[in-house]
Amino acid sequence: MNGALYSYLLQHHSLGIPGLGTIFVERVPAQSDFVNRQLLPPSYHFRFNRYFDTPDKEFFAYLAIQENLADYEAIRRYNEWAYELRSMIRSDNPVTLDKIGVLRKDHSGEILFDAERPVSIYYEPVLAHRVIRHQAKHTVLVGDRELSNQQAAEYLHEETIVEKESWWIYAWILVAISLIILFFHFYKNGFNSNAMGNQQSIRVSR
Repeated sequence: MNGALYSYLLQHHSLGIPGLGTIFVERVPAQSDFVNRQLLPPSYHFRFNRYFDTPDKEFFAYLAIQENLADYEAIRRYNEWAYELRSMIRSDNPVTLDKIGVLRKDHSGEILFDAERPVSIYYEPVLAHRVIRHQAKHTVLVGDRELSNQQAAEYLHEETIVEKESWWIYAWILVAISLIILFFHFYKNGFNSNAMGNQQSIRVSR
């Protein structure tokens, strides 16, 4: 039966054991290894969850076919097998599931699972060279307009030039305002040297 259980676990990524929990197969995505210039393949490992212990609906039909049993006989044999596992673990006897891992009880009575090893796969790392295309074209969003990366660069460059060249316009505006203020000042006080100073007299008492 162990061979059928292991095969089912690899195909369906979960195996529920009544009264104990469920063993899952989890996938770790492919990863980039920039140091060695390669792309590592995805990996798989076993994980145990004691809060779910109900087998999938199709499990008993699969087991019946693999063991050449009637459905009810497959259900009976699997439940007996699960009961034996629970009895052994409760008696502080770890149970080894071939190619999967070990189920055991800790000092507080909780069921623990020690995975035997990562799931064997036959994928090999592949070489991965980083390619930088300086002239590659792609679309970017500038404000509410969609431009190519080259158009966006030209647009931003033009804006920078316009901003740098427009400083003298503000300077002339400030000069014009200053001249207008001086004009009204001389117009009000007269065009003489006294208009440039303070005309308030100060009396000094002795």
